[in-house]
Amino acid sequence: MEDTITVSSTAFDHHGMVPLAYSAYGDNTVPQISWDNLPAGTEQLALVMDDPIAPMPQPFVHWVAYNIPADAMQLPEGLSKEAEVAGVEGLDGMINGVNGLRQTGYFGPRPPKDGKLHAYHFRIYALDAALDLPEGLNKAELLEAIDGHVLATGMLMGHYEQE
Repeated sequence: MEDTITVSSTAFDHHGMVPLAYSAYGDNTVPQISWDNLPAGTEQLALVMDDPIAPMPQPFVHWVAYNIPADAMQLPEGLSKEAEVAGVEGLDGMINGVNGLRQTGYFGPRPPKDGKLHAYHFRIYALDAALDLPEGLNKAELLEAIDGHVLATGMLMGHYEQE
């Protein structure tokens, strides 16, 4: 499926470097992520962030988020890493899933200190149904649950390198 959703961040440009503050070497702060150009019929959104060239497991999943309301325009900087995102206007019902460390929420870039440039894909999925998925899903479980419901996707790519 060709990406048609525009995904961006105030923290870094597409194909730009992710600042230290958003990495696990820094403050591990969730970056602001926004999107535009959702297709008609979008009822809900989901997000997966991964590093496709991580040594193990490959790809390494850094963030899974779902049950994001269709009328939400962004995920704000510093968003909670708790399973249930509460108290954030416009994000009622959003859930942070399980990352590659088997922890809930965002885990920022933390490539090996090998001097290799890693790419981090922040992919948004526009869904044709409000699926009301349970807490605790990992990437594979989320992708299985949304199979057949994806109207469109979009991706923001950021890079990080640790020497």
